[in-house]
Amino acid sequence: MSNYKTVFFTLGVLQIILGISMSIPIIIQFIFNELDSSFISSSIICIIFGVLFFLSNLDHEKKLNLPQAFLLTALSWISIAIFGSLPFVFSELNLSITDSFFESMSGITTTGSTIIINLNEAPKSILLWRAILQWLGGIGIIVMAITLMPIMNVGGMQLFKTSSKDTAEKILPKSKQITIRLIIIYLIFTILCSLFYNIFGMNFFDSVTHSMTTLATGGFSNYNESIGYFNSASIEITSVVFIILGSIPFIAYIKFLNGDKKIFISDTQIITFIKIIFFSIIFLYIYLVIFNRSLSEVSLRSISFNVISILTGTGYITKDFDQWGNFPLVFFLILMFVGGCAGSTACGIKIFRVQLLFRFIANELKKIIYPRGIFIIKYDNNNIDEKFMSSVISFIYLYIFIFFIIAALLSLTGLDFTTSISAAATSISNVGPGLGETIGPNGNFSKLSDISKWILCLSMILGRLELFAILVLFIPAFWRKY
Repeated sequence: MSNYKTVFFTLGVLQIILGISMSIPIIIQFIFNELDSSFISSSIICIIFGVLFFLSNLDHEKKLNLPQAFLLTALSWISIAIFGSLPFVFSELNLSITDSFFESMSGITTTGSTIIINLNEAPKSILLWRAILQWLGGIGIIVMAITLMPIMNVGGMQLFKTSSKDTAEKILPKSKQITIRLIIIYLIFTILCSLFYNIFGMNFFDSVTHSMTTLATGGFSNYNESIGYFNSASIEITSVVFIILGSIPFIAYIKFLNGDKKIFISDTQIITFIKIIFFSIIFLYIYLVIFNRSLSEVSLRSISFNVISILTGTGYITKDFDQWGNFPLVFFLILMFVGGCAGSTACGIKIFRVQLLFRFIANELKKIIYPRGIFIIKYDNNNIDEKFMSSVISFIYLYIFIFFIIAALLSLTGLDFTTSISAAATSISNVGPGLGETIGPNGNFSKLSDISKWILCLSMILGRLELFAILVLFIPAFWRKY
């Protein structure tokens, strides 16, 4: 395995960072008099494994080739989910290995589904650790989406190469410069979000944890009622603002700081994202007023919050939208699939793929009307060739196909139709809450069988890492080629 020393060296560094991160919940344990061995033991285990990987691979090469990039992408999330589950295993919550891994995977993939029944009484250290996992998962996916996945040619992500001359061998050196900028921006947004939460009524602990999960569009909350617990318009507005900031491509912030002051009004993906939010809110408001609710019962505030939360894959809730009728539930299911922008913390299929799909369909219709015509698909002034378009269409097809496979597998475990469909959708789109009584806004995933939870864990990581980044590792031809 000498060819993969860089991979294991990097994994060692990540495990050390994860172990050190556990010192923060330890401090919280001292403050709130919750001290036990859960985080101390977990931290020691993480650091020991991290140091072993680090020291045994010191002679690694300074560059990362393509198969190493794929392997590192997959193993990073899996290993962090495994070691990140240790505090749950050792905690006073008495969670099983399955439940602990599920909570950890849900955190690091910024899904936000939970198996903890009474969050209001859960240890503060555990609540903080859930937020830290989502925060780390948020910045992790941004870095990989901008530095690794474009060069890996995953599902059309090559459209977002920072340079057309980038090669797989240049990944590591170039990513260091970009990563530092991304972390600084991410950290500043987190601090600002926490500050505003605190100003508008959250206590210091809640403001810190919720700022982490807000910017990561993860949706973990310290309360069963989620953001609805606070019943504050100011807090909800703050949440919406920073959810949107987290769902915008972070490379746009770097471009803005580098002098491109019109990036936010010229980027077609950002513009489409804002349009979808606006029209979804207006459409759902009109529907509820006309067909399902009287004007006095319909809250534009509630509709706006839940639309943005579901679309971006955050999963915060303020109202039980299960009571809005069948059509809004189907509408939310569609929004789950769409997701936010590429290169952000948001999940789902991504806005740019949806845009390209509609442009492809329009192009095909033109070819039927004008058989001899030559039509070129453009995106942000870039010509989209057939090979590129094929990768996008393949991704969307595979996404839908895996969704149905996951839903079918869940139904085989005994789950009803609504629960199976919504659980598959919310896991592969990394949203959080599902639909129905069991996993809906007022429920959680604790009642599901262990096999269902493992299926959902697989779905979470597949959705988070853009499908191909995981599936390609199981193709023998890929390894033979390299």
